[in-house]
Amino acid sequence: MRTRSVVHRRPLLLAVGAGATAAALAAGMGTSAFAATVFSDNFSDGDHSGWSKSGGAWAVSGGVFSQSNASSELARQFAGQTSWTDYQVQARVRPDGFGSSGALVGLAARSSSSTKMYRLALLGSGRAELQAVNGSQITAIGSASVGASAGTWYTLRIEATGSTIRGFVNGTQIASGSNSLVGAGRIGLVTAYAKGSFDDVAVDTSGSTPTTPPTSSPTPTTTPTTPPPTSTPPPSTSWPTPTSSVKVDATTNVSGTFDGGMKRYYGIGDGGQSESQDPMFVLSAGATLRNVIIGAPAGDGVHCEGNCTLINVWWEDVGEDAATFRGGTTYTVDGGGARAASDKVFQHNGSGTVYIRNFRVQNAGKLYRACGNCSTSYQRHVVMDNIVATDTDVLAGINTNWGDTARFTRITADSGTRICVKYRGVPKGSEPTEIGEGADGVNCIYSPSDITWR
Repeated sequence: MRTRSVVHRRPLLLAVGAGATAAALAAGMGTSAFAATVFSDNFSDGDHSGWSKSGGAWAVSGGVFSQSNASSELARQFAGQTSWTDYQVQARVRPDGFGSSGALVGLAARSSSSTKMYRLALLGSGRAELQAVNGSQITAIGSASVGASAGTWYTLRIEATGSTIRGFVNGTQIASGSNSLVGAGRIGLVTAYAKGSFDDVAVDTSGSTPTTPPTSSPTPTTTPTTPPPTSTPPPSTSWPTPTSSVKVDATTNVSGTFDGGMKRYYGIGDGGQSESQDPMFVLSAGATLRNVIIGAPAGDGVHCEGNCTLINVWWEDVGEDAATFRGGTTYTVDGGGARAASDKVFQHNGSGTVYIRNFRVQNAGKLYRACGNCSTSYQRHVVMDNIVATDTDVLAGINTNWGDTARFTRITADSGTRICVKYRGVPKGSEPTEIGEGADGVNCIYSPSDITWR
């Protein structure tokens, strides 16, 4: 059994059971606690190692796991442990085309065999249905109209606790019921007479989301008082000293990996808030930027044109933005820090999820902002873990009317910091309005024990 870092390119599979502690990763699970993420795969490494096929034509392309045979009666991929009992599994799911009657694309939990499982299916009729599947016998636990259509991504989640089975689409519960068909089993990706794509699969054993938003911050089933043994140390308490300084006059385009050797790069723009400034680095899809100190002026910082990874990157003086996430679906910031951001540090314009972990932010407006008036109104997500915030107004700003979510674990912040601020997103040319803040178990997800106030 192999273990990997908290954000993974291949499936992460950690031991669960007596004496085993899983890594604390909020992998888009929509729960009030993230102390036991036991599996995660975003397919960004280009393969599907760890999955076992049963039918269909499967391949990984562009960081997405797809089944392309619409005539396949039942195509499945399974992963995980047959011994898993109470857990929740979440994935981004996109129907790519519905074939004949009975077509579906969905997610499975507690698969004790290739034909026995709980399944949350997007149907060609536009409905989502939570099902207990036992061979050809299919029992509907509940369903709802979600307007499911080909070409659109949906976030599906199944929660299985004892005999209680719940299904969620884009964070909204569409079905809940009691069923004792199967008590343990693996997770699965499923299509029937349909083409479908899957991404950002994660399994969590820490508890389930409240069925209605709580009036106060939810209390997790498992509340870690200290980071688990597999976690990384807290962000550095000091800012790094550059090994040397490099003045640049034009944007550096990065494909593959760029390792700066802890040199300071500076020289683009005027250090102000103008949105017309060029970026210091532009990362193509799949690129990694690491061990870089970005000095001032730095223009518009870093642009990620697709999925990207920033490792141990430090911004000494944020100008317009430290980084803008644009064209991908999965972006990772691991380590490093940013300071002196009069507006925001990370701007999320594209779709998908931004993971920020082991990061220090100082003297900033917002650490993260999901764009509230971009030309395309995506559903966006942010997951923060192991963050230290000093003199920072807001950790995350999200647009709840578009289904954005923000999840927080192991946060250390000043008493005046606002953890999660909600906005109503608007079309381009208008200004979004603030409509609230604080934990609600649906869009802003954290518990009192996730925040350490100073």
